[in-house]
Amino acid sequence: MKPITIGDIQIGPGLAPFIIAEMSGNHGQSLEKAYRLIDAAAEAGAHAIKLQTYTPDTITLDCHEGEFFIEDPNSLWKGNSLYNLYKEAMTPWEWHKELFDYAKEKGLLAFSTPFDLTAVDFLETLNPPCYKVASFENTDHAILAAVAKTGKPVIVSTGMASQAEIAESVEVLRSNGCNDIILLKCTSNYPANPVDANLKTIPHLSELFDCHVGLSDHTPGVGVAVAAVALGATVIEKHFVLDRNGGEVDAEFSLEPHEIKLLVEETARAAVAIGKVNYGATEREKASLVHRRSLYIAKDMKAGDTLNAENLRSVRPGLGLPPKYLPLLLGKQIKCDAPKGTPMSWELL
Repeated sequence: MKPITIGDIQIGPGLAPFIIAEMSGNHGQSLEKAYRLIDAAAEAGAHAIKLQTYTPDTITLDCHEGEFFIEDPNSLWKGNSLYNLYKEAMTPWEWHKELFDYAKEKGLLAFSTPFDLTAVDFLETLNPPCYKVASFENTDHAILAAVAKTGKPVIVSTGMASQAEIAESVEVLRSNGCNDIILLKCTSNYPANPVDANLKTIPHLSELFDCHVGLSDHTPGVGVAVAAVALGATVIEKHFVLDRNGGEVDAEFSLEPHEIKLLVEETARAAVAIGKVNYGATEREKASLVHRRSLYIAKDMKAGDTLNAENLRSVRPGLGLPPKYLPLLLGKQIKCDAPKGTPMSWELL
Protein backbone atom coordinates (compact mmCIF):
# COMPACT_ATOMS: atom_id res chain seq x y z
CA MET A 1 0.00 0.00 0.00
CA LYS A 2 1.51 3.32 -1.03
CA PRO A 3 2.12 5.96 1.65
CA ILE A 4 -0.28 8.85 2.23
CA THR A 5 1.19 12.32 2.56
CA ILE A 6 -0.35 14.71 5.07
CA GLY A 7 1.33 18.08 5.01
CA ASP A 8 4.99 17.18 4.68
CA ILE A 9 4.70 13.86 6.53
CA GLN A 10 4.50 10.47 4.86
CA ILE A 11 2.31 7.86 6.53
CA GLY A 12 2.49 4.18 5.80
CA PRO A 13 3.82 0.73 6.71
CA GLY A 14 7.46 0.70 7.70
CA LEU A 15 7.38 4.35 8.77
CA ALA A 16 7.15 5.72 12.29
CA PRO A 17 3.44 6.07 13.15
CA PHE A 18 1.80 9.45 12.73
CA ILE A 19 1.02 10.67 16.26
CA ILE A 20 -1.96 12.99 16.67
CA ALA A 21 -2.25 14.86 19.97
CA GLU A 22 -5.96 15.53 20.44
CA MET A 23 -6.55 18.75 22.38
CA SER A 24 -10.36 18.41 22.47
CA GLY A 25 -11.76 20.50 25.35
CA ASN A 26 -8.68 20.10 27.53
CA HIS A 27 -7.85 23.80 27.12
CA GLY A 28 -10.57 24.47 29.71
CA GLN A 29 -11.63 27.61 27.79
CA SER A 30 -8.18 29.12 28.36
CA LEU A 31 -6.42 30.29 25.22
CA GLU A 32 -3.17 30.47 27.16
CA LYS A 33 -3.57 26.82 28.14
CA ALA A 34 -4.28 25.92 24.51
CA TYR A 35 -0.94 27.48 23.57
CA ARG A 36 0.77 25.52 26.33
CA LEU A 37 -0.80 22.30 25.06
CA ILE A 38 0.66 22.98 21.61
CA ASP A 39 4.06 23.64 23.19
CA ALA A 40 3.83 20.37 25.12
CA ALA A 41 2.80 18.38 22.05
CA ALA A 42 5.70 19.77 20.04
CA GLU A 43 8.21 19.12 22.81
CA ALA A 44 6.93 15.54 23.16
CA GLY A 45 7.56 14.87 19.46
CA ALA A 46 3.94 14.54 18.27
CA HIS A 47 3.39 15.13 14.58
CA ALA A 48 0.04 16.90 14.72
CA ILE A 49 -2.32 18.75 17.01
CA LYS A 50 -6.05 18.28 16.50
CA LEU A 51 -8.92 20.52 17.50
CA GLN A 52 -12.68 19.99 17.41
CA THR A 53 -14.83 22.48 15.54
CA TYR A 54 -18.41 22.92 16.72
CA THR A 55 -20.68 25.04 18.85
CA PRO A 56 -23.36 23.65 21.15
CA ASP A 57 -25.95 24.63 18.52
CA THR A 58 -24.15 22.85 15.65
CA ILE A 59 -23.79 19.58 17.53
CA THR A 60 -27.00 19.25 19.58
CA LEU A 61 -30.20 21.03 20.62
CA ASP A 62 -30.68 23.47 23.47
CA CYS A 63 -32.60 20.88 25.46
CA HIS A 64 -31.73 19.81 29.00
CA GLU A 65 -33.88 16.83 29.83
CA GLY A 66 -34.68 13.33 28.62
CA GLU A 67 -32.18 11.94 26.15
CA PHE A 68 -30.39 15.31 26.10
CA PHE A 69 -29.40 14.87 29.76
CA ILE A 70 -26.57 12.53 30.77
CA GLU A 71 -27.80 10.21 33.52
CA ASP A 72 -25.48 7.24 32.96
CA PRO A 73 -23.79 6.69 36.36
CA ASN A 74 -20.66 5.41 34.60
CA SER A 75 -20.23 8.48 32.41
CA LEU A 76 -17.53 11.05 33.17
CA TRP A 77 -20.09 13.70 32.28
CA LYS A 78 -23.12 12.46 34.26
CA GLY A 79 -25.39 15.15 35.63
CA ASN A 80 -24.82 17.43 32.66
CA SER A 81 -26.86 18.15 29.57
CA LEU A 82 -25.28 17.61 26.16
CA TYR A 83 -25.72 21.30 25.38
CA ASN A 84 -23.95 22.48 28.50
CA LEU A 85 -21.20 19.88 28.12
CA TYR A 86 -20.43 20.99 24.56
CA LYS A 87 -20.61 24.63 25.64
CA GLU A 88 -17.87 23.86 28.17
CA ALA A 89 -15.80 21.72 25.82
CA MET A 90 -15.96 23.66 22.54
CA THR A 91 -12.93 25.39 21.09
CA PRO A 92 -13.96 28.94 20.16
CA TRP A 93 -13.84 29.33 16.39
CA GLU A 94 -12.01 32.64 16.70
CA TRP A 95 -9.11 30.74 18.31
CA HIS A 96 -8.63 28.37 15.38
CA LYS A 97 -6.49 30.47 13.07
CA GLU A 98 -4.05 31.61 15.71
CA LEU A 99 -3.76 28.07 17.12
CA PHE A 100 -3.20 26.64 13.64
CA ASP A 101 -0.57 29.31 12.95
CA TYR A 102 1.13 28.76 16.29
CA ALA A 103 1.22 25.00 15.79
CA LYS A 104 2.88 25.54 12.41
CA GLU A 105 5.52 27.74 14.07
CA LYS A 106 6.19 24.85 16.46
CA GLY A 107 6.61 22.34 13.63
CA LEU A 108 3.23 20.65 14.12
CA LEU A 109 0.52 19.97 11.58
CA ALA A 110 -2.82 21.35 12.76
CA PHE A 111 -6.25 20.16 11.70
CA SER A 112 -9.66 19.55 13.20
CA THR A 113 -12.79 17.46 13.39
CA PRO A 114 -15.80 19.29 11.92
CA PHE A 115 -19.15 18.34 13.40
CA ASP A 116 -21.39 19.90 10.79
CA LEU A 117 -21.23 21.42 7.31
CA THR A 118 -20.70 24.98 8.53
CA ALA A 119 -17.59 23.75 10.35
CA VAL A 120 -16.25 22.22 7.12
CA ASP A 121 -16.77 25.53 5.30
CA PHE A 122 -15.07 27.42 8.11
CA LEU A 123 -12.10 25.04 8.30
CA GLU A 124 -11.56 25.25 4.54
CA THR A 125 -10.74 28.96 5.02
CA LEU A 126 -7.81 27.78 7.18
CA ASN A 127 -6.65 25.21 4.59
CA PRO A 128 -5.98 22.28 6.95
CA PRO A 129 -3.85 19.42 5.57
CA CYS A 130 -6.55 16.81 6.27
CA TYR A 131 -9.83 16.20 8.06
CA LYS A 132 -10.90 13.92 10.89
CA VAL A 133 -14.40 12.49 11.26
CA ALA A 134 -15.34 11.39 14.78
CA SER A 135 -16.95 8.07 15.64
CA PHE A 136 -20.28 9.63 16.49
CA GLU A 137 -20.39 11.26 13.03
CA ASN A 138 -19.08 8.30 10.99
CA THR A 139 -22.59 7.53 9.71
CA ASP A 140 -23.37 11.16 8.78
CA HIS A 141 -22.97 10.89 5.02
CA ALA A 142 -23.36 14.63 4.46
CA ILE A 143 -20.30 15.42 6.59
CA LEU A 144 -18.35 12.59 4.94
CA ALA A 145 -19.21 13.88 1.48
CA ALA A 146 -18.27 17.43 2.40
CA VAL A 147 -14.80 16.56 3.70
CA ALA A 148 -14.24 14.19 0.76
CA LYS A 149 -14.99 16.98 -1.72
CA THR A 150 -12.14 19.08 -0.30
CA GLY A 151 -9.73 16.64 -1.96
CA LYS A 152 -7.76 16.20 1.25
CA PRO A 153 -6.96 13.00 3.17
CA VAL A 154 -9.71 11.98 5.58
CA ILE A 155 -9.22 10.13 8.86
CA VAL A 156 -12.32 8.37 10.19
CA SER A 157 -12.79 6.83 13.62
CA THR A 158 -14.86 3.66 13.36
CA GLY A 159 -16.18 3.47 16.93
CA MET A 160 -19.54 1.64 17.18
CA ALA A 161 -19.78 1.22 13.40
CA SER A 162 -20.69 -2.12 11.88
CA GLN A 163 -18.87 -3.52 8.84
CA ALA A 164 -21.79 -2.46 6.68
CA GLU A 165 -21.79 1.08 8.08
CA ILE A 166 -18.03 1.42 7.53
CA ALA A 167 -18.45 0.13 3.98
CA GLU A 168 -21.11 2.76 3.32
CA SER A 169 -18.91 5.51 4.79
CA VAL A 170 -15.90 4.47 2.71
CA GLU A 171 -18.09 4.40 -0.40
CA VAL A 172 -19.36 7.93 0.33
CA LEU A 173 -15.78 9.17 0.72
CA ARG A 174 -14.54 7.51 -2.46
CA SER A 175 -17.53 8.47 -4.58
CA ASN A 176 -16.95 12.10 -3.58
CA GLY A 177 -13.32 12.12 -4.60
CA CYS A 178 -11.40 11.01 -1.52
CA ASN A 179 -8.84 8.28 -2.16
CA ASP A 180 -6.56 8.92 0.82
CA ILE A 181 -8.58 7.34 3.64
CA ILE A 182 -7.31 6.28 7.05
CA LEU A 183 -9.68 4.25 9.22
CA LEU A 184 -9.04 4.30 12.96
CA LYS A 185 -10.09 1.42 15.19
CA CYS A 186 -11.82 3.08 18.10
CA THR A 187 -13.66 2.08 21.25
CA SER A 188 -16.14 4.85 22.02
CA ASN A 189 -15.98 4.51 25.77
CA TYR A 190 -14.33 7.06 28.07
CA PRO A 191 -12.01 5.83 29.46
CA ALA A 192 -11.93 2.61 27.44
CA ASN A 193 -10.91 -0.75 28.87
CA PRO A 194 -8.05 -2.46 26.98
CA VAL A 195 -10.08 -5.68 26.94
CA ASP A 196 -12.53 -3.93 24.60
CA ALA A 197 -9.86 -2.70 22.16
CA ASN A 198 -10.11 -5.77 19.87
CA LEU A 199 -6.97 -4.76 18.01
CA LYS A 200 -7.14 -7.80 15.73
CA THR A 201 -9.69 -5.71 13.84
CA ILE A 202 -6.88 -3.43 12.60
CA PRO A 203 -5.36 -5.74 9.95
CA HIS A 204 -8.86 -6.90 9.03
CA LEU A 205 -9.96 -3.29 8.42
CA SER A 206 -6.96 -2.72 6.19
CA GLU A 207 -7.57 -5.85 4.15
CA LEU A 208 -11.33 -5.38 3.93
CA PHE A 209 -11.30 -1.76 2.77
CA ASP A 210 -7.81 -1.49 1.23
CA CYS A 211 -7.13 1.50 3.48
CA HIS A 212 -4.46 2.71 5.80
CA VAL A 213 -5.47 1.97 9.38
CA GLY A 214 -4.73 3.29 12.83
CA LEU A 215 -6.05 3.65 16.35
CA SER A 216 -8.00 6.34 18.15
CA ASP A 217 -7.24 5.30 21.68
CA HIS A 218 -9.09 6.13 24.88
CA THR A 219 -7.38 3.54 27.09
CA PRO A 220 -4.92 4.52 29.83
CA GLY A 221 -1.21 4.47 29.07
CA VAL A 222 0.57 3.59 25.82
CA GLY A 223 0.50 -0.22 25.78
CA VAL A 224 -2.56 -0.58 23.59
CA ALA A 225 -1.15 1.89 21.07
CA VAL A 226 2.17 0.02 20.87
CA ALA A 227 0.29 -3.23 20.28
CA ALA A 228 -1.77 -1.54 17.56
CA VAL A 229 1.38 -0.51 15.71
CA ALA A 230 2.60 -4.11 15.86
CA LEU A 231 -0.66 -5.07 14.12
CA GLY A 232 -0.26 -2.52 11.36
CA ALA A 233 -1.53 0.81 12.71
CA THR A 234 0.16 3.72 10.94
CA VAL A 235 -1.70 6.49 12.81
CA ILE A 236 -2.25 6.86 16.56
CA GLU A 237 -4.57 9.47 18.03
CA LYS A 238 -4.56 10.19 21.76
CA HIS A 239 -6.22 12.88 23.85
CA PHE A 240 -3.74 14.77 25.95
CA VAL A 241 -3.80 17.25 28.81
CA LEU A 242 -1.26 19.23 30.79
CA ASP A 243 -2.36 17.68 34.09
CA ARG A 244 -4.74 14.72 34.35
CA ASN A 245 -5.97 16.06 37.71
CA GLY A 246 -6.79 19.49 36.27
CA GLY A 247 -10.51 18.83 35.89
CA GLU A 248 -10.83 19.46 32.14
CA VAL A 249 -13.65 17.63 30.37
CA ASP A 250 -11.52 14.84 28.86
CA ALA A 251 -8.67 14.87 31.36
CA GLU A 252 -9.36 11.47 32.91
CA PHE A 253 -8.65 9.51 29.73
CA SER A 254 -5.94 11.83 28.37
CA LEU A 255 -2.18 11.44 28.41
CA GLU A 256 0.09 13.96 30.09
CA PRO A 257 3.02 15.45 28.10
CA HIS A 258 5.63 12.97 29.37
CA GLU A 259 3.31 10.14 28.31
CA ILE A 260 2.88 11.59 24.83
CA LYS A 261 6.69 11.58 24.58
CA LEU A 262 6.70 7.94 25.64
CA LEU A 263 3.97 7.19 23.09
CA VAL A 264 6.02 8.75 20.28
CA GLU A 265 9.16 6.84 21.26
CA GLU A 266 7.64 3.43 21.93
CA THR A 267 5.36 3.33 18.90
CA ALA A 268 8.30 4.30 16.69
CA ARG A 269 10.29 1.41 18.21
CA ALA A 270 7.38 -0.94 17.59
CA ALA A 271 7.13 0.13 13.94
CA VAL A 272 10.84 -0.51 13.36
CA ALA A 273 10.72 -3.81 15.24
CA ILE A 274 8.09 -5.34 12.93
CA GLY A 275 10.73 -5.73 10.24
CA LYS A 276 10.43 -8.77 7.97
CA VAL A 277 10.37 -12.55 8.25
CA ASN A 278 13.94 -13.45 9.15
CA TYR A 279 15.79 -16.53 10.39
CA GLY A 280 19.45 -17.01 11.17
CA ALA A 281 21.92 -14.40 12.33
CA THR A 282 21.25 -10.80 11.39
CA GLU A 283 24.22 -8.70 10.33
CA ARG A 284 24.60 -7.37 13.87
CA GLU A 285 24.24 -10.85 15.39
CA LYS A 286 27.11 -12.34 13.42
CA ALA A 287 29.67 -11.11 15.92
CA SER A 288 27.75 -12.99 18.63
CA LEU A 289 28.06 -16.37 16.93
CA VAL A 290 31.43 -16.86 18.60
CA HIS A 291 29.67 -16.92 21.97
CA ARG A 292 27.42 -19.88 21.14
CA ARG A 293 28.01 -23.18 22.89
CA SER A 294 30.30 -25.69 21.20
CA LEU A 295 32.45 -28.71 22.07
CA TYR A 296 35.79 -28.15 23.82
CA ILE A 297 38.44 -30.36 25.35
CA ALA A 298 37.85 -29.92 29.08
CA LYS A 299 40.98 -31.71 30.41
CA ASP A 300 44.52 -32.12 29.10
CA MET A 301 44.55 -35.13 26.78
CA LYS A 302 47.28 -37.21 25.12
CA ALA A 303 47.23 -38.88 21.74
CA GLY A 304 45.25 -42.13 22.01
CA ASP A 305 43.07 -40.96 24.94
CA THR A 306 39.35 -41.63 24.67
CA LEU A 307 36.76 -38.83 24.66
CA ASN A 308 34.24 -39.00 27.52
CA ALA A 309 31.76 -36.77 29.32
CA GLU A 310 34.54 -35.44 31.60
CA ASN A 311 37.08 -34.39 28.98
CA LEU A 312 34.70 -33.25 26.20
CA ARG A 313 32.04 -30.71 27.14
CA SER A 314 29.56 -28.33 25.60
CA VAL A 315 30.60 -24.85 26.71
CA ARG A 316 30.91 -21.31 25.45
CA PRO A 317 32.49 -19.98 23.17
CA GLY A 318 31.43 -21.35 19.82
CA LEU A 319 34.61 -22.20 17.90
CA GLY A 320 34.40 -25.97 18.36
CA LEU A 321 32.10 -28.50 16.75
CA PRO A 322 28.37 -28.02 17.43
CA PRO A 323 27.05 -29.72 20.61
CA LYS A 324 24.80 -32.00 18.54
CA TYR A 325 27.90 -34.12 17.74
CA LEU A 326 28.65 -34.94 21.40
CA PRO A 327 26.94 -38.39 21.41
CA LEU A 328 28.78 -39.31 18.20
CA LEU A 329 32.19 -38.31 19.58
CA LEU A 330 32.01 -39.95 23.01
CA GLY A 331 34.13 -43.12 23.03
CA LYS A 332 36.31 -42.01 20.11
CA GLN A 333 40.09 -41.71 20.46
CA ILE A 334 42.06 -38.61 19.56
CA LYS A 335 45.17 -38.88 17.41
CA CYS A 336 47.23 -36.05 18.92
CA ASP A 337 47.75 -34.20 22.19
CA ALA A 338 45.01 -31.69 23.02
CA PRO A 339 45.38 -29.37 26.02
CA LYS A 340 42.39 -28.16 27.99
CA GLY A 341 40.63 -25.38 26.06
CA THR A 342 41.20 -26.85 22.62
CA PRO A 343 38.13 -26.50 20.37
CA MET A 344 36.97 -29.91 19.25
CA SER A 345 37.44 -30.55 15.53
CA TRP A 346 37.26 -33.52 13.20
CA GLU A 347 41.02 -33.19 12.72
CA LEU A 348 41.60 -34.37 16.31
CA LEU A 349 40.16 -37.83 15.55
